[in-house]
Amino acid sequence: MYWNKKFDYPASNRIMINGSRFYNINNTNLPSVTEILKATESEEKKNSLLRWRTKIGDTEANRIMVLSSTRGTQMHKHIEKYLVGQSNIELSNEISDSELMSKKIISNGLCNLDELWGAEVMLSYPSLYAGTADACGIYNNKESILDFKQSNKPKKREWVEDYFLQIAAYGLAHNKTHSTNISQGVILMCTPPPECTFQEFILSGDDFKRYEDLFLQKVDTYKTLTNK
Repeated sequence: MYWNKKFDYPASNRIMINGSRFYNINNTNLPSVTEILKATESEEKKNSLLRWRTKIGDTEANRIMVLSSTRGTQMHKHIEKYLVGQSNIELSNEISDSELMSKKIISNGLCNLDELWGAEVMLSYPSLYAGTADACGIYNNKESILDFKQSNKPKKREWVEDYFLQIAAYGLAHNKTHSTNISQGVILMCTPPPECTFQEFILSGDDFKRYEDLFLQKVDTYKTLTNK
């Protein structure tokens, strides 16, 4: 993997306003990609989450969510250190679940990353939104946005639509700001031990363009909701 520092990515300046995440760009507060997706999620998805909470109880639901969030954050840190050359795949004897998961993603997914432009890069689409992409560069010979996910169990492709919207949003922003031609998004996912099931989801071509359009529709919906 060749690290080509061809783009000047600004430092991330995230802020919270009334419990919502924004990015301050040139003294303008832009909503985050995740905030837009959360505010515009369907009633079906909201009800699905509510049914899950009702089924297992708030205490257990909160425990699972905290555990998943912590594990995901640690996994991202391990992968970021690997990408920027601060560590290698050889890990210590006593390794955590997040380290095992990151190793699986590095070994099975990042072996296809030919060129790295940046890791944890802040991207913004002027006047509309901003966010932080896990990585971007050349993946299997295509300009790509990469996103790393942890999951408690393997997922079907139709279950990761929000992830597709997220990487499409980052691709739009990168192309707008840096005049690139990103038309592929890659989601690299792993479940916790003992299975450590690795999954790769690729969104490209017309499908990538379709999700770009879908995300811009969500931006319009978000603007309508917040104006109200």
